[in-house]
Amino acid sequence: MSDDIKKYFNGLLQKVSGLYVIQITDRDGVPLLRVSNSQEKNVDFALMPSFIPTFTTACDQASKLGLGRNKTIISMYSNYQVVQMNKLPLILTFVGAEDCNTGHILALEHQVDGYLEDIKLAVTEP
Repeated sequence: MSDDIKKYFNGLLQKVSGLYVIQITDRDGVPLLRVSNSQEKNVDFALMPSFIPTFTTACDQASKLGLGRNKTIISMYSNYQVVQMNKLPLILTFVGAEDCNTGHILALEHQVDGYLEDIKLAVTEP
C-alpha cells in the first residue's frame, strides 16, 4: 500500500474533530488499511471481523426496500458513532465520538474516491 494513501487518510482523520478511526476493508471484513488517532479510545467493537459483513448484509437488505442501492449506514451508540460507506468491493468504516460532526464524515465520501481506485485494483485483480 502506498505511503501517499496512508498519509492522505491520516490527514482526513485530523480534519474531522472527534474522528478516531478510518478503516478500509473488503466486503468480507478483511482489513486493507487502518488509520487511527493517537487519542483513540477502545473502538475495536466496530472493527471486529463480524461487524463489517453485517453491514454488507444490512445494505443488501435495505436495497430491497425499493429506494435504490444503499450507500451509507450511520449507527449511533451512547459513546460512539459508526459511519459505514458502501464502495464495493470496499467498505469504509469511520468511528468517531458521539458528538463528532456526521456531516463532515459524509462529505468525505466523494473526496476519497480517487484514492480508493488504487485499493480497488489491488482487491479485484486475480
